[in-house]
Amino acid sequence: MTSKWPIPRPTEAAAIRTVDRRPRITSPIQVVLADLLAANELGDRRGVNLCAHKAVRVALGKVGE
Repeated sequence: MTSKWPIPRPTEAAAIRTVDRRPRITSPIQVVLADLLAANELGDRRGVNLCAHKAVRVALGKVGE
């Protein structure tokens, strides 16, 4: 068994390139707002923040840029 040091890991640039190749799916605004309400009811501040930002992007039509 051979060991490699350091263990090769993808760089941030490689990860961004990989994500850029995938098509982004736009969720209907009703679904995003329902998720926002559910996160708020559960007290999930991070979820509320993510859903609120996604709701704005969907409303402005900027998802997938």
